[in-house]
Amino acid sequence: MAFSAADVKNLREMTGVGMMDCKKALVAADGDIDKAVEWLREKGLAAAQKKAGRIAAEGVAYAAVIDGIGVIVEVNAESDFVAKNELFNEYVHGVAAVVAKENPADIDALYAAPFGNGKTVLEEQNDKVLVIGENIKVRRFARYDAGLSVPYVHMGGRIAVLVNLETASTADAVVELAKDVAMQIAALNPTFKDKSDVDADFIAKEKEIRLAQAKEDPKNAKKPDAIIEKIVDGGMNKYFKEICLMQQPFVKDDKVSVEQHIAAVAKEVGAEIKLAAYTRFEKGEGIEKRQDDLAEEVAKLVK
Repeated sequence: MAFSAADVKNLREMTGVGMMDCKKALVAADGDIDKAVEWLREKGLAAAQKKAGRIAAEGVAYAAVIDGIGVIVEVNAESDFVAKNELFNEYVHGVAAVVAKENPADIDALYAAPFGNGKTVLEEQNDKVLVIGENIKVRRFARYDAGLSVPYVHMGGRIAVLVNLETASTADAVVELAKDVAMQIAALNPTFKDKSDVDADFIAKEKEIRLAQAKEDPKNAKKPDAIIEKIVDGGMNKYFKEICLMQQPFVKDDKVSVEQHIAAVAKEVGAEIKLAAYTRFEKGEGIEKRQDDLAEEVAKLVK
């Protein structure tokens, strides 16, 4: 039986499933809408799609080195409880392995990539949604395929950090350095890697705000503009030590900066070390979480 674009649209509205999957279902069902719905349910797509609209702001951030490739991913679920679920974590680790092996360009390419068990990543995710009973989504990932990558996962996946160094050395001291820097990134969440990375417009705007504040301060009422400028410049230098990783005091020895500590370790091992890049994921950051009113929920149940 033939089917039309209107049939595909109708099936999509009935099930909430994507257009391409609706088309596949209609092909498999020879154009029969009811059989197409059954086909989608058998594949787990319809049930998974019903959960897809739910807010997923929990889950885990995970980092690892797989076959020499540094990978970091964030996979979200609806509840913190699921983050401890073995099946969920197997999926997270599987996603990281796919990122390492396939080097997908984006989330869509990742979802279309083979999971390694005859299914795509998306198909495996839909299966996990059915078994676990919550919406699950891969939110983001990053991958480093050069240099030395060292992962750090904090508090069971609340924060994950992947540090990437350009160096010829894999000495224990270098690996320890990377872990220490990763822990610092996790704890202090620097805005920039180095002060040279700070955008000129950002600096100008911050300085403008600080100048206005300084001129409003009664303590500076009799000070000339040149002096106020110097005060603001001094404040900006201190600000760089807060927001720029390389200029931050090193957490294990605040008498030196991160930049100075890296140089000291490089001298110790006799090899150049450059902090090439890092990625920090904190689960759920920036996602608007649903605020449940317990009293309201209870009231609904007793009506």
